[in-house]
Amino acid sequence: MGIMGSSNSRLDFEWVYDDEPHATRRKEMLMKYPEIKKLMGPDYHLKYHVAVLVLIQIIACWMIHLSQCSWLMVMLLGYCFGGVINHSLTLAVHETAHNLAFGHSRLMLNRAFGMFANLPIGIPMSISFKKYHLEHHRYQGDEILDTDIPSVMEGRIFCNTLMKIVWVLLQPFFYAFRPFFVNPKPPTRLEHINLAVQLAFNLTIYYFWGVKPVVYLVGGTLMAMGLHPVAGHFISEHYMFLKGHETYSYYGPLNYVTFNVGYHMEHHDFPYIAGSKLEKLRHIAPEYYNHLPHYTSWSKVIYDFIVDPDIGPYARVKRKNTIGTGANGEQVTQITDGVPNLPSTHANILASPKIHSNGKASGHTETCLGGIAGSGSKFCSSFAGGDIVF
Repeated sequence: MGIMGSSNSRLDFEWVYDDEPHATRRKEMLMKYPEIKKLMGPDYHLKYHVAVLVLIQIIACWMIHLSQCSWLMVMLLGYCFGGVINHSLTLAVHETAHNLAFGHSRLMLNRAFGMFANLPIGIPMSISFKKYHLEHHRYQGDEILDTDIPSVMEGRIFCNTLMKIVWVLLQPFFYAFRPFFVNPKPPTRLEHINLAVQLAFNLTIYYFWGVKPVVYLVGGTLMAMGLHPVAGHFISEHYMFLKGHETYSYYGPLNYVTFNVGYHMEHHDFPYIAGSKLEKLRHIAPEYYNHLPHYTSWSKVIYDFIVDPDIGPYARVKRKNTIGTGANGEQVTQITDGVPNLPSTHANILASPKIHSNGKASGHTETCLGGIAGSGSKFCSSFAGGDIVF
């Protein structure tokens, strides 16, 4: 192994030619368990949790000013405390993007509350996130519309151990700027308002308490979205550690500080069930989840992503863009605030996972009765730490 670390063996994305799987799962589950519909709707406690987190961050800024913390202490506080809270707030913004703070009948209140949750994060992202995130759900894996997927440039450059460390560190920048290159859209009025509100908040903190609290907020956000345990969900959600599986859940303690974003298979099955109710969904329909591979440690996920030569930015399921034009010739790339009519899929969700090939053997997995068998014992016999477990 050279100084740059071992190079990735994967040279392209995992191209598949079926629809995303969650729409069919949703349809079948609702037919079998109609009571799931009762879980849909907003979490009316969310606003109180977010208000407390925002207040804690404002108090922390005031205390940093009063105590005249050193720069080292500011950064340590940002990484260990403030960054965790800000990452939690980004996932509260994620809830508001699905209108889960106040419901679909109060769209602007959800948008305004998302901007409020955005304040301690320091970077205006609430409105832009919503604009792209709903397309990630409806067009999961689409080469253009799903901007959650790394670009070809990322796959080519960040292709060995050292460069993957850099990629993990720079994750917040890729998430922020990738959409503008992959699927650029003109800014909306609400995005301008989000920017103005955020700048006003940042300048207010700076005016009264100086630059250190601002660095604490923004620096904590950037650090906690990079090489940080809570940021493991960015990788765990859709990176293909097991061939044929494109969405994974995490069942571990960090769900308590991330609004249950770890229940990601459940979330994609039912995007309009609040995070606080996703555990109930799993209990209602255990046969749809208990057999699926999942994680128990986001830190281990990050470690495996960095050191495993078969995993990297290319380890994502990707689909050709097939979205044409609407009846009036308009480009069909936008999602409204309402519940989208998600595309159907022909996959049988209770069958053994389908294996798709990009012309290269994975080296990890092969189909077997009832699930996945490892070429060694990496996946089938390991049940500890962050390994995928069944």
